[in-house]
Amino acid sequence: MRRLLPFCLLTVACAQDTIQVPQLDGARLLADISVLAHDSLLGRAPGTEGETKTVAFLTAQFAAAGLEPGNPDGTWVQEVDLVGITGTPTATLTVGGRSLPVTHLDDYVAVSRHVVPDVQVTESELVFVGYGVVAPEFGWDDYKDVDVRGKTIVMLVNDPAVPDASDSTRLDPAAFRGDAMTYYGRWTYKYEIAAERGAAGAIIIHEDGPAGYPWEVVRGGWSGERMDTRSADGNIGRAPVEGWITAPKARELFTAAGQDFDALKRAATRTDFRPVPLGGTASFAIAQELRDVRSSNVVARLPGTDPVLRDEVIVYTAHWDHFGIGEAVDGDSIYNGARDNASGTAALIELARAFVEAGAPKRSIVFLAVTAEEQGLLGSKWYAEQPLYPLERTLANINVDVLNAWGPTRDVVVVGSGSTSLEDILATMAAREDRVLAPDPEPSKGFFYRSDHFEFAKQGVPALYVDEGDEYIGKAAGYGQEKRDDWTARLYHKPQDEVDPSWEMAGAIADLRLLYYVGREVADGETWPTWKDGTEFKAVREASLGTTP
Repeated sequence: MRRLLPFCLLTVACAQDTIQVPQLDGARLLADISVLAHDSLLGRAPGTEGETKTVAFLTAQFAAAGLEPGNPDGTWVQEVDLVGITGTPTATLTVGGRSLPVTHLDDYVAVSRHVVPDVQVTESELVFVGYGVVAPEFGWDDYKDVDVRGKTIVMLVNDPAVPDASDSTRLDPAAFRGDAMTYYGRWTYKYEIAAERGAAGAIIIHEDGPAGYPWEVVRGGWSGERMDTRSADGNIGRAPVEGWITAPKARELFTAAGQDFDALKRAATRTDFRPVPLGGTASFAIAQELRDVRSSNVVARLPGTDPVLRDEVIVYTAHWDHFGIGEAVDGDSIYNGARDNASGTAALIELARAFVEAGAPKRSIVFLAVTAEEQGLLGSKWYAEQPLYPLERTLANINVDVLNAWGPTRDVVVVGSGSTSLEDILATMAAREDRVLAPDPEPSKGFFYRSDHFEFAKQGVPALYVDEGDEYIGKAAGYGQEKRDDWTARLYHKPQDEVDPSWEMAGAIADLRLLYYVGREVADGETWPTWKDGTEFKAVREASLGTTP
């Protein structure tokens, strides 16, 4: 059996070969996280002084690690053109001839992607469209033959929750993958299909359980300045208004319309569901301040050693951005984003150091710290649609978003498990360290569609994204779930996501070591990673390559 990882600095003896142990340093990793999450970086919002400081820090660290500028033009950045939109919305809901009071942020949020100073939607008919999903492969069409052009559609979050006919306590695994979210469950899809159908407004009902996070996350993330890329028509192809409404206010709306919210939710889990008019109208007015934002993806490269294979690349990604300065929570208005995602960005630096110290592999390694993930994966989308290195010569994307800061685990979670052959490499490497792979314990939250690897996947590039395990060494059963629940409730997308003195970085280092092994094996290997049968991205990849490599 050929040696998997050459150029050893330290070695671990295995049954049939020797593999390298990369030089990853938990104290150094934590120090970089602390810099990136410091108040002086102002929450790392794109297009701000915080971005300028962040990009300067990353560039300096990549250079000090021994990498070269990753943009073929000789610079460390790929410029990303965005538009910043700060909207001040008002909304009026009228049902049965009576006004239903709604308060911005407390009851609803509403934004527009249209690059115009003023957006108006006047007396748009309200229609409930179930989950707002059209999925021919599942025989599903929530819109049926109903024309929703110019109307404001109201829809449920997540995938249709179709019960299993043999066990009503479970979801049907044949419908939308059961407990695991599909892309149809993502809010981005729901707004996309609403725009295709010509809706004037697209409003999603937020429920903590199905969404996977509390209303405060929506409130914080959908207020203040929002960013987007700018299409040639100024994003006029999008629905004029996109937004969310709280579950209590939605129930109030349905009651005013003479409808039973829970009954309609149950009806929406059947294929025979048809849109239900709510007997009322919605009006929105959004005054918008616009600014052009020139943001940056930071790009560093370790050239491969093989004169032919060095033109092929493995791309490691993490997003450097967070929400900047926003609505104060408990007196703090700086959204530091320590775990999300100063930790993943610092991980790129630490992985880069390890690759340089070990010696370059045959293929080139690109370290890509992307902007505007929190705005809708905009930086990775920009790169995937305008790649600096051809995607048909990009063997894999390995994404790092939120490190494990709570100690080592025996398992490592693969988000979107069963998707690519990268998992097979990961499983082999994990076994060498007496670790195992585990499926996502929270598949209904759709994490596979919520980070930057997804933009690579949409273009067909095999992608790997892991999360912290659940089986914490030396901890009681349930410790991992307890920590995740606490994190989501208290810290996720809030100013309180700061460096914690109690963090234990051994678990993060153990996970990064596996990601290093996978990248090194692909960079020196003879077989290209592939999507597995049944995944929606396999055909895209094969079409882009013309043949299976």
